[in-house]
Amino acid sequence: MRFHTLTSWYLRHERWISSLSLVGGFVFDIFALKRIDLFFDNLWVAAHLVVAALGIIFINLYENRKSRFSPKASGIIHFWLVMIIQFAFGGLLSVFLVFYFRSGTFSASWPFLLFLSIIFIFNELLKQHYSRLIFQTSVLFISIYSFAIFIVPVIVHQMGPEIFVLSGMLSLVIIWFFVICLRYIARERFGENRNLLVFTILSITVLINVLYFTNLIPPIPLSLKDAGVYHSIARISADSYTAVGEPQGFWDFFRPYELFHEVKGQPIYVFSSIFSPTNLNTDVVHEWQYYDETTKDWINKGQIQLAIVGGREGGFRTYSIKTPDTAGLWRVEVKTPQGQLVGRIKFEVQNVDMAPELVSADL
Repeated sequence: MRFHTLTSWYLRHERWISSLSLVGGFVFDIFALKRIDLFFDNLWVAAHLVVAALGIIFINLYENRKSRFSPKASGIIHFWLVMIIQFAFGGLLSVFLVFYFRSGTFSASWPFLLFLSIIFIFNELLKQHYSRLIFQTSVLFISIYSFAIFIVPVIVHQMGPEIFVLSGMLSLVIIWFFVICLRYIARERFGENRNLLVFTILSITVLINVLYFTNLIPPIPLSLKDAGVYHSIARISADSYTAVGEPQGFWDFFRPYELFHEVKGQPIYVFSSIFSPTNLNTDVVHEWQYYDETTKDWINKGQIQLAIVGGREGGFRTYSIKTPDTAGLWRVEVKTPQGQLVGRIKFEVQNVDMAPELVSADL
């Protein structure tokens, strides 16, 4: 009786509850999820995957035996199983959006971020499809793959193409075991959808690999925590840096390019603080680029490879130095050695005769 009353109440207020849950869950994850390598944050993701997988198994088991239930009981069981699956996937996709948005830049990784966002929104709009085996398994596989892409580098303390391929293979093995379970639980439904299911899983695998090898997936688990352009940077101690730069006013934060006033021949220091999980030591590249007003294109002015050490909460601090050969628009792209974009530092160089006002800051 209580389940029936609760179900009826939910149906009457479904739109508001679902919308609030969608927004509330996303906002909660933004503040609750601290680091991509924390045990409890990843346990939260793994628990949602288990709940979603069990929900899919139980809803298919129910579909095979629903004739044994009364129409009223059948409706309640189906409703709550769909709700459990929907909320598990909603939690997963919210976590993935938070983690992947923190890594990389939207301008470089928007296709994959848009892909996740669409699935996140469709999780709300297409909940009736959670009674369909193909839809259930596809969203589960995307969730497993998205998790494997960053948890495998965290575990093995390495990243790169070979680790990404390993993540994909692990995802395929996990979904293969899951599909075997489905075959025994929902033999008839599985037989009807087997070829389409295999095609869908392979298509998702190909799509994610294309996005990765064209550098459209954020370089997770790396993320740019801080960056800036300075007139000088000095290391004071093992864990202390001091930078000298131009003071920034309120309106300077709205400039697309930070102003840098250069006395001719003066070097420019570009600082970046990059978070990497504990024990995941890797390299990044500072690629200096100048915008050519004639060709309307960015010209590569040199690359500097820098080593980073994982584990520091605020990111590993490093910097590169260059003396620009011309004034104008500049940017430094912080990339992985494979070309994945971690972040951009944009600034406009203006030549001046006298040094500008400078202030010191601890980094």
